[in-house]
Amino acid sequence: MKRRAWLTLGAVVLGGGGMATYASASDSSVPDVTGQDKRPVRVYHLALKGTAPGERELPRTETKQFSLVGVTWTGALKKLEGRAQVRTRSLETGAWSPWRDLEVDLSPPDQPEADMRGASAPMWVGPSDGIEVQVLHEDGSTGALPKGLDVSMVDPGVVTEAETRMSPPEPAAFTTEPNLTPASYAASYPAAAADAAAVTQPPVISRAEWGADEKRSPDPSEYNADVKSVFVHHTAGADYDCSESPAIVRGIYAYHTDPAPNGQGWNDLGYHFLVDKCGQIFEGRKGGIDKPVLGAHTYGFNRESTGISVLGNYVSGSASDAALESVARVAAWKLSLHGVTDPTGTVELTAGATQKNYFGTSFTAGQKYSFNRISGHRDGYNSECPGNSLYAQLPKIRSWAAGPVQDLKVTSLTGATANGTTYYTKGAVTVRWSSTTPASLISKYEILVDGNVVATTSGAGSAKAVTLAAGDHTVAVRAVHQSGKPEETAPMTVVADATAPTFTTTPKLSLRTGTVSTTAVPVTLGWKATDDKALRYVKLTSPAAATFSATATLSNRTAKPGAASTWSMQAQDYAGNYRDASAAYTPVILQETSAVKTGTWTTRSSTSYLGGKSYSSGSKGASLSWTFTGRSASWVVSRASTSGQVYVYVDGVKVSTVDLKSTSTLYRQAIWTKTWATSAQHTVKIVVVGTTGRPTITTDGLVYIK
Repeated sequence: MKRRAWLTLGAVVLGGGGMATYASASDSSVPDVTGQDKRPVRVYHLALKGTAPGERELPRTETKQFSLVGVTWTGALKKLEGRAQVRTRSLETGAWSPWRDLEVDLSPPDQPEADMRGASAPMWVGPSDGIEVQVLHEDGSTGALPKGLDVSMVDPGVVTEAETRMSPPEPAAFTTEPNLTPASYAASYPAAAADAAAVTQPPVISRAEWGADEKRSPDPSEYNADVKSVFVHHTAGADYDCSESPAIVRGIYAYHTDPAPNGQGWNDLGYHFLVDKCGQIFEGRKGGIDKPVLGAHTYGFNRESTGISVLGNYVSGSASDAALESVARVAAWKLSLHGVTDPTGTVELTAGATQKNYFGTSFTAGQKYSFNRISGHRDGYNSECPGNSLYAQLPKIRSWAAGPVQDLKVTSLTGATANGTTYYTKGAVTVRWSSTTPASLISKYEILVDGNVVATTSGAGSAKAVTLAAGDHTVAVRAVHQSGKPEETAPMTVVADATAPTFTTTPKLSLRTGTVSTTAVPVTLGWKATDDKALRYVKLTSPAAATFSATATLSNRTAKPGAASTWSMQAQDYAGNYRDASAAYTPVILQETSAVKTGTWTTRSSTSYLGGKSYSSGSKGASLSWTFTGRSASWVVSRASTSGQVYVYVDGVKVSTVDLKSTSTLYRQAIWTKTWATSAQHTVKIVVVGTTGRPTITTDGLVYIK
């Protein structure tokens, strides 16, 4: 922080008997950036003045250092029907803040002593050295402002070892109290036997750790007979860093316990627990966090409840999930000590005072009224606390505290592949899941296979590996809330399969119709694969790459003539098992010059023909014959509008009449094909029909596969 020169005459401070004295300060109390020296907690009071009806004020005044401020007045049960506003000057920058409203409806103790004062909620403003205050009468109110209006300024000091370090520790660096058992509870407090806690105590920063000066609270603790409910509060105030939280708690403690005649005069901090936005939980009122200590947080209902206050102002901005999580943990644990298993339920509380709450509900002392087990301060007292936003988040706190785990779902099943709603695996899978309930509220996760627990993780877990035996199974995740309530995901069908698919037909290559060239021959690749569970796909891996559906058995491809090619395929099932199959084939082009010919044939030359030449004939009965050893053959021709017809013979048997006529001129067309089950020697013969008006045909050779 920047050092600031202090004015010698700093602030008007009320002394004993209402005498006005002047306070001054030196710069020795201002911490610098290299670390902080220890400094005790101090509380200062300044009187508000004014002669106009319904107005009291404190002009801009330079003061000693303070970080928390509130307004107090004579009479603990007297209501301030008006607005109390403060402005403060930053110790670091010297800038004045805007006007900020104080919450003027802080609950008094149930039976306040005569010298206790009424008070606003304290507001954390951060290190400051100047203040301006105004209290304005509420419009339409006929009552007078309370007497003795003061502003209390609290310097929380530098008390703990952690605060004197150059770099404050992260929240996790605070140590925590050990878990207190029902046995220790009964031994130390025999008044009301608590049930065994159904949930685990969360970590709590003790009074000693946040720097409580126990001399401020010399009176012994008073105990209730039971804890039936929890009231949630907020402390109001400006934003803060979580490293400042111990100082904020110390400031509130000093504000509550500062003695009369100027302070509130309480015997201890009013709340049982305080929670900051990072989720740190602080012990509040002394007497044992596991005991039903009488608090001073919700006027008229302190006798059967615990008070938890969230540091910060939540009139408009929502509390963090970390804060909500810790409130839920404390509430669930504290209630479970007293046999409450459902924090979402309701309970009847006996009013200790006649009054109204924030919603206008009237309470009569001695009568019973229904409350949620976890309620807001405004439910029991006429206060806007815990703010509209935090009040709207109470259902979330209740559900987290009570369980079961919310929004549990499996997010993935690594090592398995889904086919519809069924998953397939070789056996080893990793189940991953998520939920919206914080991990600290979850006792454990269990992996269920066929309804049986096969693996367990902590509440912080989100994945677990399991191995399934061969066969069909159901897999689910069960989350066990700290309350013991279970929640399960819908079971997934998972098939463990270690058997590879089978090629019932290995890759076969056959010729098909289409355009032939010296680099590519049209072929059809055929296969058939099956699996005992679920075939996923079949892939061609060479001489090219392609992937086919499980039901596909054919694919039109091209093959390079004159070269042997290995056609390799892989069939894979949904479990990841696979089987390979391959076969080698060579397409061969037989030119027309290699055929045995009868009748009259004319040689034609063109770059459009295979090899640059072809045979043409219009003589009826002229023939060409090719003999080869292979498993598939195609006859290649040129086609035009004047082309004629031929008869095709295979191994001496007429099998087809082929018409070469085409509306457009086409070259190198495989027009007729034949495929056999196995490779063997065959003879293909074509005979010119001599079609009337268009007798001529042009042949460009024969292709076969060997």
